[in-house]
Amino acid sequence: MSLAVVYARAKVGIDAPLVHVETHLSNGLPAFSIVGLPETAVKESKDRVRSAILNSNFEFPASRITVNLAPADLPKEGGRFDLAIALGILAASGQIPSKPLDQYEFLGELALTGALRKVDGVIPAALVAGKAGRQLILPTCNQQEASLTCGNHLIANHLLQVCAHLCGEGGLDNAPPLEAQTEIYQGPDLAQVKGQQHAKRALEITAAGSHNLLMSGPPGTGKSLLAHCLPGILPALDMNEALEVASLYSVSSQPQRPYFTTRPFRQPHHTSSGVALVGGGSHPKPGEISLAHHGVLFLDEIPEFNRSTLDVMREPLETGHISISRAAQQVEYPAKFQLVAAMNPCPCGYLKQANKRCSECTEAKALKYQSSVSGPLLDRIDMQIEVPPLPRGLLSSTKQISESSQQVKVRVEQARHTQIQRQGCSNAHLSQKQLAEFCPLSQPLSQLLEEALEKLGLSARAYHRILKVARTIADLACCEHIEKPHLLEALGYRQLERRLGISGSY
Repeated sequence: MSLAVVYARAKVGIDAPLVHVETHLSNGLPAFSIVGLPETAVKESKDRVRSAILNSNFEFPASRITVNLAPADLPKEGGRFDLAIALGILAASGQIPSKPLDQYEFLGELALTGALRKVDGVIPAALVAGKAGRQLILPTCNQQEASLTCGNHLIANHLLQVCAHLCGEGGLDNAPPLEAQTEIYQGPDLAQVKGQQHAKRALEITAAGSHNLLMSGPPGTGKSLLAHCLPGILPALDMNEALEVASLYSVSSQPQRPYFTTRPFRQPHHTSSGVALVGGGSHPKPGEISLAHHGVLFLDEIPEFNRSTLDVMREPLETGHISISRAAQQVEYPAKFQLVAAMNPCPCGYLKQANKRCSECTEAKALKYQSSVSGPLLDRIDMQIEVPPLPRGLLSSTKQISESSQQVKVRVEQARHTQIQRQGCSNAHLSQKQLAEFCPLSQPLSQLLEEALEKLGLSARAYHRILKVARTIADLACCEHIEKPHLLEALGYRQLERRLGISGSY
């Protein structure tokens, strides 16, 4: 047979569209061409495939070889099509049977020896291959990612193994199933944080409702430690969420996280660019906000970030996804993350501290430093708190007993379960229609909130976010309706916005 069709998968964001690798051998002077919008790495597969076939003791056809990667208007990148192209040539030349090819999809880069090398984007491909009713054959190096999909996929080390399997002369191993394990967060525990009860309470509300949080205070008051405690009190990812997160790490060439169902925690440095934060590049890859999907993005010393870099997060914070447009294609990545940020009140950090020297930081200089966080971004942060210095003697005290992360996590999980049962999402992701349905206020409370908004100079967006925080506080208290103490506490978490002197009315 001079024509063979092999199935493979391309990589477009976290999607894996099907690609028909059509191989045709015809008479004429020997030539090898690949069509179908291949990029440089795909074009170079001609040399890898030729050497792999010859070094595997097969005959390379002395014919005119045309390989078409269909659909033709879909960009193809990387070495992921090497295995499919080699099999297409061998099937078209009659060296292996073509009939079994319909049952499988193939991914893998070929070494010159015929060995199979790792490719990225395996998890999305494995998921859709299973739904299409075909098994995916992929390199052994990718077996860990294939195991996460719970699919019946096959792994191989060499082109010869794949060919032997298709000829019925030897079977391939299945990717081993994911081993069940009890996942325990290895980060700091809330019991290690002395004092700061107000901040711990804010952290619990943040976790219970998936809210964004900004902490301001002098150096050494525990802001970073509190942020690192947050993953330990968050509920575990369900299987769909865990696979979505794993897919993002797979397509970005990031190593898979050691704990599959633990929520991701990302902490980019303040020198990170906008592209590193939200994603991009000539072949758009996920940024930090997508790698923190269903988890936490912690920005320590947030005023040190470039203001324009921070502002690229404004839309993703509202929509939960990021669209990256390039001339050749547009890619969309999910980015439903919790933003947790920490900042000092001034460049040296000790503004208005009686026992510290802050002679260089004037009020004007401090205000300029604080205003690095723009009003529109600050407006999207649900809760803003001050973390003051600890009282004298508290650090050396051994009498203080603090709740552990596990104790707080029980309350957080109960509140989150209540939200999922009631509205199908966490409170931070309530739509306008859901807000009206699940967060009604009595007439006195509605008037109280309106007056507070006018006094604090907050925006309509802040109004809705205060309602969501109040709803979370009510859920933690196991109350069916929002009451006055819940609303007053939620309003207290917006006081920092006014003290920073930054208007959120954008």
